[in-house]
Amino acid sequence: MALRVVQWATGGVGVAAIRAVLDHPDLELAGCWVHSPDKAGKDVGDLIGADSLGVTATNSVEQILALDADAVIYAPLLPIPDEVAALLRSGKNVVTPVGWIYPSPRQAAPLIEAALAGNVTLHGTGIAPGGISEKFPLLLSAMSTAVTYVRAEEFSDLRTYDAPEVLRHVMGFGDTPDKALSGPMQKLLDGGFMQAVKMIVDTVGFDADPQIRSRQQIAVATAPIESPLGVIEPGQVAARKFHWEAVVGDEVVVRVTVNWLMGEQNLDPAWTFGPEGQRYEIEVKGNPDFTVSLKGFQSEVGAAEETGIVATAAHCVNSVPAVCAAPPGIATYLDLPLLSAKAAPRLARTDV
Repeated sequence: MALRVVQWATGGVGVAAIRAVLDHPDLELAGCWVHSPDKAGKDVGDLIGADSLGVTATNSVEQILALDADAVIYAPLLPIPDEVAALLRSGKNVVTPVGWIYPSPRQAAPLIEAALAGNVTLHGTGIAPGGISEKFPLLLSAMSTAVTYVRAEEFSDLRTYDAPEVLRHVMGFGDTPDKALSGPMQKLLDGGFMQAVKMIVDTVGFDADPQIRSRQQIAVATAPIESPLGVIEPGQVAARKFHWEAVVGDEVVVRVTVNWLMGEQNLDPAWTFGPEGQRYEIEVKGNPDFTVSLKGFQSEVGAAEETGIVATAAHCVNSVPAVCAAPPGIATYLDLPLLSAKAAPRLARTDV
């Protein structure tokens, strides 16, 4: 019997998640929560540009809480812990890209209480896309010994990110350097990426300072740059870097970095992605040292969809069966079995 799944929020990740649920042989779309009153009451198929699905979107939290469903893919722009706790208490497992990757005991306590009350599980997959900053570095580290350094780094052209309000008002692009550096982005990113660093530190066993340090850098335009939020003028922020590091003494042992550029032209400093272009890069130093580049999770400018968003959604959807089968509480990547995708419907076995 298929697991009944609710999609919470229909931004880029949410729409991609709905499509992924429809393609998954073990899942069934049971409901959909939307923030906008304009979307409420519409068939979910209309919201994703597909035929009618017979599932009506609602902006009523109470309707979602009362719905008979096994799991919720919780994908708003920002998490609200009380919402997640209510979903858990209603007896629904929650998979989310926006929090609880590897929470501290203080962060975890109220959600564990809610999960135990509902006899269900919460799992955070993370963004950028899920797993790149902690799950996959740990997986690859198994091919080395006596590890001294682990790095996960993103190199992305944000001209493909068609979310102008988020780019300007949350991420600080097109703003002055002072406003961008004092804006909300560092704090918003700290929660997830610090948890990713801490998971690597604890699992590899580094004797690192418990205080994970963070820093950020900006580059400004030296000439007008076309972007999803309009023209970025000279002197305005056109690229950002964020770093999170764990140290043993004076030695950096884990570093996670994101490089977000509005292209590689007309920047000061003159940052580039290097000859390999857009990618995610994972490096482990030990015996042996190695570096792995992952491509395909960043779209080219002008592409119809942002593949990193699709991958983030896919990781959530493919996690649902394992999360529903997990013991109640919070399950991190360290608690779940190996996950995989499912075959495209036209190539799938029909005798099982």
